[in-house]
Amino acid sequence: MATGRAWFKVPETIRFVIDGELPAGACAKDVILYVIGMIGVDGALYCAMEFSGTTIENLSVEGRLTIANMAIEAGGKAGLFEVDETCRAYMDRRAKRPYREYHPDVDARYRQVIHIDAADIVPTVSWPHLPSNTHPVAESRGIVIDQAVIGSCTNGRIEDMRAAADVLRDRTVNPNVRCIVIPATQGVWLQCVHEGLMDVFVNAHCVVSTPTCGPCLGGYMGILAAGERCVSSTNRNFVGRMGDPTSEVYLASPAVAAASAVAGHIALPSDL
Repeated sequence: MATGRAWFKVPETIRFVIDGELPAGACAKDVILYVIGMIGVDGALYCAMEFSGTTIENLSVEGRLTIANMAIEAGGKAGLFEVDETCRAYMDRRAKRPYREYHPDVDARYRQVIHIDAADIVPTVSWPHLPSNTHPVAESRGIVIDQAVIGSCTNGRIEDMRAAADVLRDRTVNPNVRCIVIPATQGVWLQCVHEGLMDVFVNAHCVVSTPTCGPCLGGYMGILAAGERCVSSTNRNFVGRMGDPTSEVYLASPAVAAASAVAGHIALPSDL
């Protein structure tokens, strides 16, 4: 502080090359949960995580943001994606000034290159109390829940709201479950109104919040009581993260969280 100078270390980069088509029901959230389950919560300590391959190329920017958001849960410093036409189209609709593109050097050296077949990535849920404690949703169906949270900085974009609404449309939340929907921004909240998604959520007996971190960090609105279980599209499930130290948080995609809210236990949309 006295000199106005700070020391930073340039992180090494681990490259994840993910190719192929994701199985039915799998999405970007399942991609990052799969990666974290593979390398662990300390697998990318002080490293940047670079994602590439045909699977990534076919993801929306919203999906890529979900992956970048949770890179930190593997210990990463950043989640990086090469600029492509999908990214340019996203930026051109939003940028208020010219932007500069950065691309990996053709002779870039990586700490490690990990190849992943997208066919191996299935709808996934992280059991307590680590994001790396991953299990297929299909093997987690017997876990009864008290609450479902759809939203947050990880999965609160309009794409996520649509995925949840597709599951909740013409259905109602299980009477033993609280379902909280939290759009990430005022813009997403307003778009939900314009697209009729708010009607879907309210008719399904969900509680819809203004944009907030809320229960994700144990702040308010959905704090878990002793022994309660929550399926959440948020990013962390550490002990006491969402309330009482004896409560449990299971991380999943918005679609799985919505399906679980209806079923009363962890479930796939196809189970309904």
